[in-house]
Amino acid sequence: MDAAFSAEQDEIRRTLRELVAKRCGPDDVKAAARTPAGHDSALWSALAGRLGLPGLALPEAYGGVGCTATELALGCEELGRALVPSPLLATAVLAAPLVLALGTGRQRAGILSRVADGGLTAALAVPGAGLATALALVGDNGGDWAGGGRAGGVQARPVDGAWRLYGQAERVLAGHSAKLLVVAAHTGGFARSRTLLFLVREGARGMVRTRQTALDETRALARVELRDTEAELLGPDDASRVPAALEDVGDVAAAVLAAEAVGAADRALERTLEHVRRREQFGRPIGSFQAVKHRLADVYVQVQAARSAAYYAAWAAGAAESGGAAAERSGGLALAQGLEALRAAASEAVQLHGGTGFTWEHDAHLYVKRAAGDDLLFGPVHRLRARAAERAGLFAAAATEADGALAAGEAR
Repeated sequence: MDAAFSAEQDEIRRTLRELVAKRCGPDDVKAAARTPAGHDSALWSALAGRLGLPGLALPEAYGGVGCTATELALGCEELGRALVPSPLLATAVLAAPLVLALGTGRQRAGILSRVADGGLTAALAVPGAGLATALALVGDNGGDWAGGGRAGGVQARPVDGAWRLYGQAERVLAGHSAKLLVVAAHTGGFARSRTLLFLVREGARGMVRTRQTALDETRALARVELRDTEAELLGPDDASRVPAALEDVGDVAAAVLAAEAVGAADRALERTLEHVRRREQFGRPIGSFQAVKHRLADVYVQVQAARSAAYYAAWAAGAAESGGAAAERSGGLALAQGLEALRAAASEAVQLHGGTGFTWEHDAHLYVKRAAGDDLLFGPVHRLRARAAERAGLFAAAATEADGALAAGEAR
């Protein structure tokens, strides 16, 4: 792994940081999150048209830039610093890669070019609250999270040569405004139980979308209800490819989310440092007190460790995408570390801003809500770590050691 960034990568970061600094202050973020779309449409047009951010990791053949997950993670780190509300995560990180991995040639050509230029936003709709499970971040995704042949979830059935969906999905990221939904649905009943992905277009008959109240208002969530809604199967009728595709997308998404959390944690720490340098007690800045220095030093170390983990996870995902040497999936572990760093930085921001920091309206609470909201949506952290340990075989090794010790004891 080459830890140095290229000139192109540095330019992506610099350009985004300048744009975000001009147009995404805390008041701008709050105002954008409270619009019907849940984001600033003008800013999204600038990110898409001027910078090509939605197509950053899409192939050039479909109008993308042809970069990897590393560049996408660096871009999201800059957006994370200001907690910018946008459909980027739902569209470019979750939905578009699934179309690229599973879609037919016609579907790719018709969808990805519109995603790349920002004209089409998309979202991944997963039944219940199973997004982290579907992406294999907290457990194996080969189970019945999409319905499993029982009532609940989203069910799909073929009718007169077309597919019909029935059911609902909760907490769909950017699902209320997305022009295209990628819906995970169960079909085949008990006899041929399988999970497939379907495309549902904006305005489809029988689809009702309702924006839900969310702890983190910068992450717009929706309930999607499907009542005999016509849908298009994504790719061929081959359920064997779906879990692996979702797992691949989940690893990249976790790396990107980890970088975004690092950006948010870094900015929360910067704001706290600015405050403790200005705020005085007993005739001196509170940042000069040893106890405050120690607390902020601990957060700094946590943020830098999380940054290293996020960069490595993004590099590993990018290397796998570009056909390089396969590396272990480390996105989930990096995400756990990033969320912990963000929670620590946000907590210290609230504490060290004193009485004003405890008011719910203070800007520090935007970072508290982002940490808690992402933990609920993509975690929790302890399950992300448990999944990483399971993949690394740590539990199996511990069980083997325990069995060996028991056998040795019985032999005595």
